[in-house]
Amino acid sequence: MTARLRVDLSALTTNIARVRETVAPAELMLVVKDDAYGHGLEAVVRTAVDAGVRWFGAFDARTGTAVRAVAGDGVRIFTWIAASRDDLRAALAARLDLGIGDAELLEDLADAASGVAAAPRVHLKIDTGLHRNGVRPEAWPAFVARAAELQSAGSIEVAGIWSHIAEASDAEDDDARTLFEWALDEAAAAGIHPSVRHLAASAASFARPEFRYDMVRVGAFCYGIRSTGGPSAGELGLAPIGRLEADVVAVHHDGVQVDIGALAGLPTSLRGGRARVGTPAGGRRLEIVGESHSLVEGWPDAAVGDTVTLFGPGTRGEGSATDLAELIGTIGEEIALRVSPLIPRVYH
Repeated sequence: MTARLRVDLSALTTNIARVRETVAPAELMLVVKDDAYGHGLEAVVRTAVDAGVRWFGAFDARTGTAVRAVAGDGVRIFTWIAASRDDLRAALAARLDLGIGDAELLEDLADAASGVAAAPRVHLKIDTGLHRNGVRPEAWPAFVARAAELQSAGSIEVAGIWSHIAEASDAEDDDARTLFEWALDEAAAAGIHPSVRHLAASAASFARPEFRYDMVRVGAFCYGIRSTGGPSAGELGLAPIGRLEADVVAVHHDGVQVDIGALAGLPTSLRGGRARVGTPAGGRRLEIVGESHSLVEGWPDAAVGDTVTLFGPGTRGEGSATDLAELIGTIGEEIALRVSPLIPRVYH
């Protein structure tokens, strides 16, 4: 297979600078879940550290541990999923900040941390309506009271309070923020005064300044992946860092055959000319998506060895990852994550 995902690390650095400028004085937490949105964890983390990023969002303890191995001790790493005692032990060993949105898990962490030299840093999560996880409002006062007891006993350090929002509508997000403010007040009444409060992800961090608090968790925008239905990356001052390419392996009367297909992550639902890909002659229709090869509308002088861009920054007529996602009813980051890990990442 000739397919490769080209990753522009200089564009990543530029995007990071743009995000930090936009959200300042709030801190940027760069989210690197799912192998840095499919772009390659190690290269992304190294580039981000060089660019001055000091907070990473790692989703689970395994990813957080991998970030620690690359970034060293000079960064904070926030992970918000711990499904087992083994996860807690791994997080403690890697000195991760842990998102805790469950009373039982809080007790498990305090127990697992017994005998650990430094109290684990925790970020308490209130469910503000997304129902992804987090403590329900009716249980929050008792939850923060117990967290305050554990902090007074030296079992934990409450470093943050946080939540997810749906970003489905301004009205729903406003309701979520009102609930978040209430949760902060309840925590303060219990004696908890966290150093970081974080609520916003990519879209809200740009569009809603009042949602930024002390820190924002940004993944997609740092990779130049715009929100579905939202402004283009260019309008946001960002650039896609990933470009999925494949070579022409045959030229037929009805089109050119390229060396990539569904097994490499190209959605079959994009066939039939729904999507346009980039070629040396500009944008052309994607006609057929097979298992290992696809057929693209031809162009004059097409030749074996020519390069076709399936998604990228649009310089050759191709759509972005989000453009493709909108055609099949998903989100841009999911298209990026479909790219098979067997396809090499080429960094420049």
